Amino acid sequence: MSELITDGAWAVGLASIAEQSGNVLEVFYPSPALGLADAPHELIRAAGHDAGSGTVEIHGHHAAELGASELGDAVDTDDLRRVRMVCVLTVISDCSAPPADAYDAYLRLQLSSHRLATPGTLNFEGIFGALTNVAWTDAGPCDVEDFAATKMRFMAAGRALQVRSVDKFARMTDYVVPDGVRIGDADRVRLGAHLAPGTTVMHEGFVNFNAGTLGESMVEGRISAGVCVGAGSDIGGGASLMGTLSGGGSEQITVGEGCLIGANAGIGISLGNNCVVEAGLYITAGTIVTTGDGAQLKARELSGASNVLFRRNSTTGAVEALERGGDWGSLNPDLHAN
Repeated sequence: MSELITDGAWAVGLASIAEQSGNVLEVFYPSPALGLADAPHELIRAAGHDAGSGTVEIHGHHAAELGASELGDAVDTDDLRRVRMVCVLTVISDCSAPPADAYDAYLRLQLSSHRLATPGTLNFEGIFGALTNVAWTDAGPCDVEDFAATKMRFMAAGRALQVRSVDKFARMTDYVVPDGVRIGDADRVRLGAHLAPGTTVMHEGFVNFNAGTLGESMVEGRISAGVCVGAGSDIGGGASLMGTLSGGGSEQITVGEGCLIGANAGIGISLGNNCVVEAGLYITAGTIVTTGDGAQLKARELSGASNVLFRRNSTTGAVEALERGGDWGSLNPDLHAN
C-alpha cells in the first residue's frame, strides 16, 4: 500500500450550490496546491480563513489576490438550474485524514488528476458519503432533488436539457485536461484519475478515481479505484484490475512496468515488472497456480513478483505461473508520442 501524504493542501475554487437543498454539486479548483509550507498564509487569513481544515466563502478581490481573479468574475446565480456559484477557499491540514465534506473531496480529486498526488497517497475513505448524487447535464450540474421542476423551467424558456449521467463523480475532462494523454471517451475517465504523459485510454477503457498510470500506458480495459499501473504496461481490451471498492478489500493492486494483461483477463493480485497474464485468464488471490517446478500455491503468494507468465494449460486446464524472460513486444511508440 502506498504511504499516505500527511502534508496539507489548499486551493481557491468556484462552487456550485443548489439553492433549495444546499447541496454542493461541484467545486472547480483550477490551480490546487499540495503542501502548506509555501502557502500564502497572510492572504489566506486576510480572506477570512484561519488556515485550519475547512472551507470559507470569499469575495472576488480576495480570489484575485490569491491568483484566481477569473473565479471572482464567474460568481453568479443560474435561475434555470436554481444554482448559485460562489468563490471558496479550501484548506486541508492533513491529507492522510478522510475527506471532511464535498469541498475537501473535490480538492483531493483534482490534486490527483493534476498529477500532484499518485494513486493511493491521498485518503479517500468515506468519499461517497461526502459527495451527493448530481444530475450532470449539458447546462451544468443540477440537483437531483426536484429535478422535474428544473426540467420544466428549461422547457418554459425554450431550452433543451440533456442529462449525461446521474452520479456522485464528474468526468475528469470537465475539470482537468492533462497534457500528453489521449482519451477516446471522456465519459469513461472519472475525476480523480491520474493519467501520466503518454497514456492512451481507448474508447472501451475506464479509469476510476484514485487510480491510473505512472508512465506511458495503453488502457483498453478497466483500472478500478485504488489501482496503479506502471510505465510501459498494456491493459488489454475487456481486462479488469480489481480495485479497493469491491472485491479487492483494502489492499492496493499495483501493476509494475512493462506488463501485459491480455484481453478479457483480470487480476486480484499485484504484478511486479515484466509480467504477462494470458488473455481470458482471471487471477484472484485464492487462485491455485502451479509453478515451473510443479509446486502448487495460492496466487497471493506470488503477488508483486516480477518476470512471471500466468497462463492456463490448454490440455489440463491448470493455471500456471512460469518464469519468463525477454519482453512481450512492448508498446507501440507512435501511439504514445502524445
